[in-house]
Amino acid sequence: MRVRTPPRLLELAGRSLLRNQALAISALEELPTELFPPLFMEAFSRRRCEVLKLMVQAWPFRRLPLRPLIKMGCLETFQAVLGGLDALLTQGVRLRRWKLQVLDLQDVSENFWMVWSESMAHGCFPNAMRNRKPVQDCPSMRGQQPFTVFIDLWLQTRTLDEYLTCLLLWVKQREGLLHLCCKKLRILGMPFHNIRSILKMVNLDCIQEVEVNCTWILPILAQFTPYLGQMRNLHKLILCHMDVSRYVSAEQKKQIVTQFTSQFLKLHYLQKLYMNSVSFLEGHLDQLLRCLKNPLRAFIFCHAYLADRDMECLSQYPSLSQLKELHLIHILMWTTNLEPLGALLEKVAATLEFLTLKDCHIRDSQLRVLLPALSHCSQLTTFYFGGNETSTDALKDLLHHTGGLSKLGLELYPAPLESLDNRGHVNWEILAPIRAELMRTLREVRQPKRIFFGPVPCPSCGSWPSEKVDFHLCS
Repeated sequence: MRVRTPPRLLELAGRSLLRNQALAISALEELPTELFPPLFMEAFSRRRCEVLKLMVQAWPFRRLPLRPLIKMGCLETFQAVLGGLDALLTQGVRLRRWKLQVLDLQDVSENFWMVWSESMAHGCFPNAMRNRKPVQDCPSMRGQQPFTVFIDLWLQTRTLDEYLTCLLLWVKQREGLLHLCCKKLRILGMPFHNIRSILKMVNLDCIQEVEVNCTWILPILAQFTPYLGQMRNLHKLILCHMDVSRYVSAEQKKQIVTQFTSQFLKLHYLQKLYMNSVSFLEGHLDQLLRCLKNPLRAFIFCHAYLADRDMECLSQYPSLSQLKELHLIHILMWTTNLEPLGALLEKVAATLEFLTLKDCHIRDSQLRVLLPALSHCSQLTTFYFGGNETSTDALKDLLHHTGGLSKLGLELYPAPLESLDNRGHVNWEILAPIRAELMRTLREVRQPKRIFFGPVPCPSCGSWPSEKVDFHLCS
């Protein structure tokens, strides 16, 4: 039978304080520091609003990570915390040990407070807490340190939830007394007039990651564009499902695309650009890449057409010259000439670590154009080539050219054309010996680590590439 460890005297004292609210309030000045996290968590879950207000004023840590507690409380307890902050900001009320400078509403682990409070109460820090990367201050403050509220904004519904509505109203009424810092912004399904009012409240210099997943028409995109240009510390930009070329003339489209792409001239820290179903940029990719002044680390382009003009520009601009990740997924190429793509691979051969050419309808003759450059990608660790139209001989040639890629840890290749029936489905009886032959070819030049041939997940065993399996050899 497992013997439960009896509660420590410190924990019993904390519980007693919460049962006697008047005692808790009077004892905060002398309360041991290690008791604050577990007692605060208990007060929040039990909705002891007056205790919460005073604990905020006596908080002995620089940061209050409130986000994980919101789910176990209610709007009233959240308002109590804001009320405690009001006393700090507007009246200067604070106890002797007060250190609070940051209200942190960013996402952290669900059990963060449980781990933190238990470790503090027991006077130790588990590895998960000790190794946790500290949250950085806002770079846009440049040495100034007003009281800061950190938040990740997920604008995913037509209306704001009650907590965010409460917070934004509170921030707006205290303009000049605090700094609202948003590093991650996700926009999905909210009317733009609501988005615009929120963007006006946030210091756009703070934003480092943006995802826009909206079927906006081009005039709406044009309204968002000036805000994008003000996000001067942006590191990651995701644009999804912006099939917005309809309902405007060719001249209007040209004007809006020019206005949009010109904003990238201001984004000097952009590292990762992900575009999925952004039809308004088809035929204008060169215009975008020309405006990127610093090299990207990752370029992801999905569900789109690549015209001759788009393909030709891939290797022409410095913005794609130092890629670590290149992902082209579900791309319909209007050209049969992949020499520009080969030239791009040659240019990034010394830096490229992840390469995806998935469902791009690449045929044997096109693949052979890419092989010399691919063989020079010495840093490549992951290569995804699934969903293309290649024969057994072409795949053998491909495997021979990867002989010098010693860092390859994960490889995914399509089932050869010879193993497909007239509906394009894999005939597993035919594929099995072909796969064995391909493995023999590969082992002549190097020893693979994880390799898949055929569709994923495997219809036979359900394996995915992320699983720790040596070879995908189901029959």
